[in-house]
Amino acid sequence: MKRRDFIRTAGATAALGATAPAVVSAQDAIEWKMVTTWPKNFPGLGTGAEYLARIIGEMSGGRLTVKVYGAGELVPPLEVFDAVSRGTAEMGHGAAYYWKGKSEAAQFFAAVPFGLTGQEMNGWLYHGGGMEIWEEVYGEFGLVPLAAGNTGVQMGGWFNKEINTPEDLQGLKMRIPGLGGEVLQRAGGTPVLLPGGEIFTSLQSGAIDATEWVGPYNDLAFGLFRAAQYYYYPGWHEPGTTLEGMVNKEAFDALPDDLKVIVRQASKAANVDMLSEFTARNNAALQTLIEEHGVEVRKFPDEVLALIKQLSDEVVAEVAEKDPMSKKAYDSFRQFRDQSIAWHAISEQAYLNARNPVTG
Repeated sequence: MKRRDFIRTAGATAALGATAPAVVSAQDAIEWKMVTTWPKNFPGLGTGAEYLARIIGEMSGGRLTVKVYGAGELVPPLEVFDAVSRGTAEMGHGAAYYWKGKSEAAQFFAAVPFGLTGQEMNGWLYHGGGMEIWEEVYGEFGLVPLAAGNTGVQMGGWFNKEINTPEDLQGLKMRIPGLGGEVLQRAGGTPVLLPGGEIFTSLQSGAIDATEWVGPYNDLAFGLFRAAQYYYYPGWHEPGTTLEGMVNKEAFDALPDDLKVIVRQASKAANVDMLSEFTARNNAALQTLIEEHGVEVRKFPDEVLALIKQLSDEVVAEVAEKDPMSKKAYDSFRQFRDQSIAWHAISEQAYLNARNPVTG
């Protein structure tokens, strides 16, 4: 009887072991640090980094965990690129246009004025050759880039004076990064690069006259309505900004193959989730800004937009000629944009025109 009981118990234990999930031992677990350019848990951007870290842990069953550090907690916000390249942290979360001082080509993988929307950016990166070029650019710095979020079309920004003519851009000091900043400079303004945490005080104090950030959801959380009166659209400078989750290449290469796949797929999930969240939350936030805080929403005059578009085309084409990688990125980007314009003329754009006819 005792022998039968022992065999029965041993068999049950073996069966249980065959179906129970494996428990990760301490020596198997891998711990990474993620540094970000965003304030800790800032809505949309900071929470997007947290989401990416969380699902990497969940998808890996705890074999790979990522601890997130907000801007300034481990490294300054605009030193994320260097920190991950050096291996100070295994991951970083930011936007590629912050690193144009490292590579002019990097800007094409964040946002291009009058460029691709969020949906189009995903098409170019995942199925149009964009990601392969991005990996080539970042590979020189020992990094693996990952698309890890998108804001969709942004707002044009917050201004302490009205913009009625192109002359109103003359002498304008505006926080605006990347290619958009170069366009503003060409129009006679002064672009200023500031991390998110410094924007409000700079605008409130008059150190800058205007700022772009993201859109209503983020801008409401930052309280920018307390520092500027006019809220302009459209966001010509950032029509579909991709956020990145860069990884130190040595750390990435050291992962087993299944964890490499998890990191890549988790980044794709985070990319879709952020774009979906902004789409869901921006309108409610805009209504709050208008109805509760009296924000004046203005459209950039057509004359201003026409000038900015002309200057944008010039600036982007000139940047493309600065080095071979910039030209490679630009040529691929431009080819995809032209194809997308042709298709969307009879799909997305045609549908929206039919759904939302202009009247009056």
